[in-house]
This record gives sequence, C-alpha cells and structure tokens, in this order.
Amino acid sequence: MNYALLHPVARLLGGVALTLVVSASLAAEWPQFAGPNHDGSTPDKVAGAWPEGGPKRLWKVPTPTGFSVFSVAGGCAYTLVSREADGALQEVCLALDAASGKELWATPLGIAKYDGGGDSGAPDNKGGDGPRSTPTVDGDRVYAFDGRLKLHCLNATDGQPVWTKDFVQELGAKGIQWQNAASPVIEGDLIFVCCGAPGKSLLGLKKTDGSIVWSGESDVPTHATPTLATLHGGRQIVFFTRTGLVACETQTGKVLWRQAYRFSVSTAASPVVSGDIVYCSAGYGVGTGAYRIAKDGDQWTSTEIWRITGDDLANHWSTPVVKDGFVYGIYGFKQYGKAALKCVELATGKEKWSEAGFGPGGVVLAGGQLVVLNDRGELVLVAAQPEGYKELARTQAVSGKCWNRPVVCGGRIYARSTAEGACLEVAPAVAARRE
Repeated sequence: MNYALLHPVARLLGGVALTLVVSASLAAEWPQFAGPNHDGSTPDKVAGAWPEGGPKRLWKVPTPTGFSVFSVAGGCAYTLVSREADGALQEVCLALDAASGKELWATPLGIAKYDGGGDSGAPDNKGGDGPRSTPTVDGDRVYAFDGRLKLHCLNATDGQPVWTKDFVQELGAKGIQWQNAASPVIEGDLIFVCCGAPGKSLLGLKKTDGSIVWSGESDVPTHATPTLATLHGGRQIVFFTRTGLVACETQTGKVLWRQAYRFSVSTAASPVVSGDIVYCSAGYGVGTGAYRIAKDGDQWTSTEIWRITGDDLANHWSTPVVKDGFVYGIYGFKQYGKAALKCVELATGKEKWSEAGFGPGGVVLAGGQLVVLNDRGELVLVAAQPEGYKELARTQAVSGKCWNRPVVCGGRIYARSTAEGACLEVAPAVAARRE
C-alpha cells in the first residue's frame, strides 16, 4: 500500500499511531532498583538480534567504584559513585542526561568509608569500596539511601538537597558490616526503608518531607532491598531482615506475617513474589526457599513449599526474576567469572537448566526476554524459556567489575561497573509505513 495515497484523515491517524508508539518508547522509565513493576521486569522490548559489532553505544562515562545501578526517569540517569568532594572521598549522587551521558549535576552525600572491599580490578572477591545502593526517582525528586543510613531527598533538576533523615542520629540506628546496600522503595506518598533502629526499624515515611508515617519492630537490616507486592488483594512491603521475611501493610505498617529464615554473614538478594509464593535466597551456605502465603479472615500464614540449603542453588546478591512460574537468575557463591545462569521451577525448586560462565552479575526481564549483565561487563540476551538455555545475542558493554543488574527502558540498556557506565541502543525496529 502506498501511504501517500491514503485519505488525509487516514494518514493523520496513521501518523498519530506511529507517534504514540515512539512516544511510549521514549516515555518508558526504570525509576528505582527493581524497575517500574517492582519485580525486575519491564514491558519494554529489546531487539532479538544485535549487529555483529554489538548495539550502537550512545555514550560511555566514568562511574568510579561501587555497585549502584542506574535509575532512569524524566530523561535523566541517576546513580551513586565515589568522588573527591570538599577535600574528602564521598558518596556522590550523579545525574546524567540519559541520551548523551552528559553530567548534569553531582551532589555529595557524605564520607565514603567501608568495611573491606579493596582493588576493584582484582579477579577475586575484592569488589572495590563504593556505594551499593541505587537512587529512587519520583517526579521532581531523587531519593538516595547512603552507606551511613542517611536518607537524602534531592531536587531532580539541580541536585539541591530538599531534606535529609539521619537514622543513626535521630532514631539510634546502627550500621551493618559493609554498610548499607539497600535502596529506598517508593509507592504512592510513602517511601519504605529498614534502618535497624530499636522499635522503629521498619519505616514508612512521607516522601514530601521525610516525616514518619509509621514505624515498628527492631529487625536488624541486611543488604537486601525490600520488595513491594500484592498478596491476596492487599499491598505489602516485604522486608528481608536478619530474622527472615517480614511483611507490612504499606499504609499502616501493620505486620501481616513473618517467615523465619537463617542469616549468615550477609543477605543481599531481594525477596521475589509471584502469585501467593514468596521466594528468597542468600549465600554463605544459607541457600534458597519458597513459601506459600495464605490468608484466612484476618490471619496470615506462611508455609514452606521447599527449601534447599548450600551454595549451589543460592543467589548471593543477584536478585532473580520470575516468568510463567519459573525463576531465572545467577546462582553460586563467590564463583567469579563462573557462576551459572539457571532456570528453576518456582513451585518445586527443580532446576530446569544451567549455563555456567556468568559470574555474580545481574538479570532483568525485558519484553519477555532475559537481559543479563555478567561480572565482566558483557550484556547477554537470553530466551526466558524452561526448555533449555538459548542465547540470542552478546556484546561487551563496559569494562570493570559488574556485581549489579542492567536497566532496560526506552529501547536502551544502561549498564555500569566499578569503572564506567554506558548506554546502548537496543530498540526493535519500528516500521514507518506498510508497503
């Protein structure tokens, strides 16, 4: 069909339709650590085949140390880095133009000092000292939870501080080994964090001014970011603390259910919720479990479905994703350059397939496909199917060590390491007209 011969109204409607497709792509965002759906997924699609030389790189910039992920919203990409500021090494919230990588502003958050870490170029477990939390973007504000348990609210336009909550000074919170790595979670008017303060560890704060809407419990934090989910019609925020899983009603903070889970050294992967099943995992010999959450009247219960101890089926700090009843994630403990990408049946814990050689990187679900960032900075596109491992594309995105997940939005992949961050164009081709 010759588009030029269409009736003017038809041409107009066709143009509007195309504009809507493009606009939807451009408007896509990944505003916080777990993405737009709070589960590591996005409906944004990625091209199923990449050029031989890899997707077009739009930009690459230095992102010194740390394992913070990019959050992308409002045409900007935000992350935390370590940088000299005011005569000292500090955690810094960085804002980049999402299309060009140009630095728009950089706001120091506080002294960058950590337990352990070391040379980020070393081949072993010395990942490098630096921020591990990811900023959260909401409207015209950016929220960052630094290593010293300070929650910062910044103006998204210029990085100017709006308010700060120091949970150590204000509530008596105590830091944990390797410092905070959990990211703030926002839904509606509230921001959720676990700070470890006695009697006020689990918090729901008003995002406008940081005032406490609800608080409670004395759980000791871990490095895991809490997970928002709907269970039996109720919205919950599920924390993964040293005692295990604890779910609170988002609006009131009421504890709905708890599930004891062993802690050893560090818990870093977030809980994953699918249907009425909550999946959790940790390294250091702890392993993985799945729990069915039930409700009878006002009573909530958690029942173990399966539990596998040890490090072979363990997500150390790489939070997996779920599709159609199957968990896809990176498994293994301290298997640098070797840890496997696996597919595991959620209901049984049965391993469907395993592909070694990824190392402790990260995985997200984009348009039904897996986008994996291995610990060497390679991006790998994999079919999310239980029948077997099927690699669709691979490219080297960044150098340095990547112990974090990639981000997909607006037809682009944003990836960062301990050395640099990059943006690659991966949008599927959009036909301008039908012949």
